[in-house]
Amino acid sequence: MAHVTKAWALLLALSGASTVLSVAVARGALSGGEVTLGGAAILALAWAKARTILNAYLRLDEAPAFRRGFGLTLALYALLLLALYLAG
Repeated sequence: MAHVTKAWALLLALSGASTVLSVAVARGALSGGEVTLGGAAILALAWAKARTILNAYLRLDEAPAFRRGFGLTLALYALLLLALYLAG
């Protein structure tokens, strides 16, 4: 299976997991601290999808220095969003 096809399948799986979590939160299936964990998990899934897109579709997996730079920037941004989510 081609590298891009594997990335596409992974993106489908990550999007499905995000959807399931979002629906669970919206319908009240999670309560209390579980809602916070659900929101953090949705953010983590978004981070994983962004990394997959950068590495597979923008071919950063072929440029390790750029991949590290983009990965660090993306990780710091995700941590900032997580901190803002947990603070709010």
